[in-house]
Amino acid sequence: MKVLVIGSGGREHALGWKLSLSENVEKVYYAPGNGGTATFAENTGIDTYDFNAIGKFCVDNNVEFVVVGPDGALAEGAVDQLEKFGLKVFGPTQAAAKIESSKAFTADFLTRFNIPQPVNKTFTDTESAKEYVEEQGAENIVLKADGLALGKGVILPATQTEANQAIDQMMSGELFGDAGSTIVIQERLRGQEVSVFAISDGEDFVLLPYFQDHKPIFEGDKGPNTGGMGAYTPLPFVYDELDTKIRKIIGDTITGMKQDGTPFRGCLYGGLFVTEEGEPKVIEYNCRFGDPECQPMMLALDSDLLPLLLASAQGNISKLAETTKISNDAAATVCLASAGYPESSQKGIEIHGLEKDYEGVTVFHAGTKLEGGKFYTNGGRVLNITARGNDLKDALSKIYAVIGENGIHFDGMQYRRDIGFRVL
Repeated sequence: MKVLVIGSGGREHALGWKLSLSENVEKVYYAPGNGGTATFAENTGIDTYDFNAIGKFCVDNNVEFVVVGPDGALAEGAVDQLEKFGLKVFGPTQAAAKIESSKAFTADFLTRFNIPQPVNKTFTDTESAKEYVEEQGAENIVLKADGLALGKGVILPATQTEANQAIDQMMSGELFGDAGSTIVIQERLRGQEVSVFAISDGEDFVLLPYFQDHKPIFEGDKGPNTGGMGAYTPLPFVYDELDTKIRKIIGDTITGMKQDGTPFRGCLYGGLFVTEEGEPKVIEYNCRFGDPECQPMMLALDSDLLPLLLASAQGNISKLAETTKISNDAAATVCLASAGYPESSQKGIEIHGLEKDYEGVTVFHAGTKLEGGKFYTNGGRVLNITARGNDLKDALSKIYAVIGENGIHFDGMQYRRDIGFRVL
């Protein structure tokens, strides 16, 4: 089978890489891909959002299956458009993808189906939002852009002044563009975050490993939010009782989407918060694999990825619940980002050290390009250095050992040296 992956980030590199290992995959294409994907697959150069061109390419090249990576493409209706070409497509429809593309929609959905979430309120004018923050206390709230903001549309103000400034910038479009014209103000919870990934066919689901990622740019969870600077599994605090509660949340969500007439097929990614009392609550839902969680997840998955994604698209995933194999090893990734990220990024900087083979380490490209046999930076998050290990310390030691002047490096490179600190 020929497969095409839509997207150009680290998540897409990891998905295509894992699919290429399947004995049933003849060839992997990307639309458009990046420098790393060009080393094992064919980059078509077709834009992520040119669904008509992607569909025609698939028909002309006998591509049978399409995997949609980015949230933006799903929100724009990639699945709906590509299915018109007679293709099998992994991912939710545009209507189902609204569970990520609108925070206000999701808050209402969770309320209607009695699914645990933080106290929240939606605002479309600045003065009412500022008054609400003053009532709640800036240190007790989280500001969220309603729409898609590349994983960065969340602000945790420390003071009323900071909150007021953020509200003005969000609603004016200065921050996050149109995505911030409506904002959701959410109760700030204390506890542990858990990333939950369920592959669903609209009826049933298969749960993949729990992850925890690190959003802030600086060590100790300081600084502005990013798309994610690192992630790891397993999570030692997810015990059996908590696992049961999380599975109920996901099951109720899948059931609710079906009852609403928008069955969710694809990867449902729940950003959950486990309170200090041990109660999980949904702080957000995403409609695709996480980035960077997807990268170590592909190492932790000991099964063939293709049957899982095909079953999601075709509606028979319950058969794979018992056969999907997850490693008992730890898996982790550390993101290498450009100078200036997340506010900006330096492009065209040569990356050194990628010509070497590093035992036990897999390098996934995110923002890179390949020119003249050399790799160059081409985005904010550049590389994900990823490994499995006997435990988390072992996996991380492999990763950090290859980062630096004697390994993988580029001018202005920034990365966190404390991935996993919450559990280590």
